[in-house]
Amino acid sequence: MDTGKIPVSVVVITKNEEDNIADCLKSVSWADELIVLDDNSSDKTVSIAKSYTDKVSSRKMDIEGRHRNYAYSLAKNKWVLSLDADERASTELEAELRELFKKEMKDKAYSIPIKTFIGKRWIRYAGWYPAPKVRLFDKDHFKYEEAEVHPRVFIDGACGRLTKDIVHYSYRDFHEFFQSLNNQTTLEARKWFKERRKINFLKMCRKALSRFLKAYIQKKGFKDGFLGFVISYNGSLYQYMSYVKYREMLDNEKK
Repeated sequence: MDTGKIPVSVVVITKNEEDNIADCLKSVSWADELIVLDDNSSDKTVSIAKSYTDKVSSRKMDIEGRHRNYAYSLAKNKWVLSLDADERASTELEAELRELFKKEMKDKAYSIPIKTFIGKRWIRYAGWYPAPKVRLFDKDHFKYEEAEVHPRVFIDGACGRLTKDIVHYSYRDFHEFFQSLNNQTTLEARKWFKERRKINFLKMCRKALSRFLKAYIQKKGFKDGFLGFVISYNGSLYQYMSYVKYREMLDNEKK
């Protein structure tokens, strides 16, 4: 396989990722440029990152979409590969990218399958795989919505699909898994509060049940056994927790 550099800027956003950042950057050593944007880490993330690249900057995370757009603006290359610190580019993806960059690229972005783990458990079903996300893009034709949680992507042009994986070591264990759920639902509730979302108890229950059935039955979460049940139930729990926190915010406002 060709060992030359691929003309792509890999951008990684970090916050206290000393346990992950080295393996992440090692997995993309073939990239022409490595950029790390750090959110004021208090651990060794920055010093470790600097041993792999001199393109390490600091910026306090405000709004996720805005933060990501700023990070991509730092890239010298037209094409950007966006990774999280707990992700790795597979060797198969490297080979696929080498072939891609040998051709004329008419698409302005590409989605990439994400292979997600909780601890050592690969989540195969319940919509968790391949779960492609837009991670490779022409930075002049791409931007994130400036939203605090789950920002949408906007692409000026066509979006293609790659077939090889980004490997995502998302949570070390279920403690981190549920801790993340707690944090995400707080942000979701804030979003609803800001939008004055019209949602009542029955509507929330219907949506929660729908999310569970879609993950567990339609997307075959049951094939992952008890793990698949937990993952599927997590989707409905997301709705319940977001709703409870949203109601609390509305009640506190009245008081």
